[in-house]
Amino acid sequence: MAFTQAANLVEKAVGHGENASITTDVSNYNNEHGMETGNLIQATIWDGKNQVKVVKMPMPRVVDPGDVIVKITGSTICGSDLHLYHGVIPQLEKGDVLGHECCGVVESVGPEADKVKVGDRVVVSFPIACGDCPNCKKELFSQCERTNENTIENALYGKRTAGMFGYSHFTGGFAGGQAEYLRVPYGNVNLLSIPDDVPDEKALFLSDVLATSWHCVVDTGVKKGDVVAIWGAGPIGQMCAQFSFFHGADRVIMIDGGNGAWRLDYVKTKVPEVETLNFTDLPKGESVTSQLKKMVHGGPDVALECAAGEYAKGWVHYFEQMLGIETDSSEILNEMITSVRSFGRVGVTGIYAAYTNHFNIGALMETGVRLIGNGQAPVHKYWKELMELIQNGQLNPLDMVTHRVRLEDMEKVYAAFDQRDQGMQKIFVQTRHSAPPSDGAPKLTVM
Repeated sequence: MAFTQAANLVEKAVGHGENASITTDVSNYNNEHGMETGNLIQATIWDGKNQVKVVKMPMPRVVDPGDVIVKITGSTICGSDLHLYHGVIPQLEKGDVLGHECCGVVESVGPEADKVKVGDRVVVSFPIACGDCPNCKKELFSQCERTNENTIENALYGKRTAGMFGYSHFTGGFAGGQAEYLRVPYGNVNLLSIPDDVPDEKALFLSDVLATSWHCVVDTGVKKGDVVAIWGAGPIGQMCAQFSFFHGADRVIMIDGGNGAWRLDYVKTKVPEVETLNFTDLPKGESVTSQLKKMVHGGPDVALECAAGEYAKGWVHYFEQMLGIETDSSEILNEMITSVRSFGRVGVTGIYAAYTNHFNIGALMETGVRLIGNGQAPVHKYWKELMELIQNGQLNPLDMVTHRVRLEDMEKVYAAFDQRDQGMQKIFVQTRHSAPPSDGAPKLTVM
């Protein structure tokens, strides 16, 4: 595999670095630490390329003193989960529990978890932070130095991200939240209490999509008067559009196409000010770059990547990915670099795992474009502020939620989500522990 070969080369050059000081490397529930409870739960596991299953497995229990067990009342599928579904993220193993966005009720706590109590409603952050390492103290929680021991990631990137729920052994191998229960390490740090006036269907999305979108906009420096172009009209792109206007952007242009083109119309119903560009309907001889130059003199000030590098548009990148010559396509990045004005800013939030070919570094350097890897969002830095915006009505996460489904139906739900089924933007996955739908939330769809 190209990814592993590349990691081996980097490892020889930079070495492993210091070992993470994580105290727990429990990855999945089907091991000695879960079996001791004797209780079985339902959980969504990866079962091979384009396959998931909902299976019974032992319930997790407190292992470390800071652990909290959360009874899941809501989860969702993220666009980044599709990279796992497609089998393109390294070190994903059959039987791994998926899901990195969830909320629920505290079921039990370890002796050092004293900031929440049994019965509290909580949302779980997708990155697992210790709260005490140098990066955490700088509020760079998604780059925690203590929760991910993976040596391949360290070799490839020269450093590690934090551990993450449900996102392969590359990010620590922690079981995810598309299940009925979840074990949360460092519970004092990685849980946010949910106020009584905020339903699960709104609070859930503080675990990732809202904080990731906010971080994309803030980290890339969207400011008053900017013209912003966004690649990808999924939930992240939709919220980036809203947050761009919130931070003073004059115009937002959304780009999408193919079987995701319907999302342009969907976003426009929620954010009417958005302008749209369907790349599959371009006139002959035109490109996304040429169209944007016609729409904005000199090009947009800011370009935000909310799509990911997995999806090749042309045959060259398609075959290079098939042959393992690259892991990610540079096509969208090149469009963004050539589309923005000179000294414009390009923020990358969509997932890029490792290496890409044919990157237009000349256009980047010669025109002074600022390329910003937004990284995994430091969720904890933003979620209290975002919760306040939900409470005062300035932010309504239900704008992107189109479906409510059952955990038992996840095999069908993943397939539909992967095909960008017409009208399926963001979903709420209920368990047997969930409350009935709140006002304004979608009713249950049985797949």
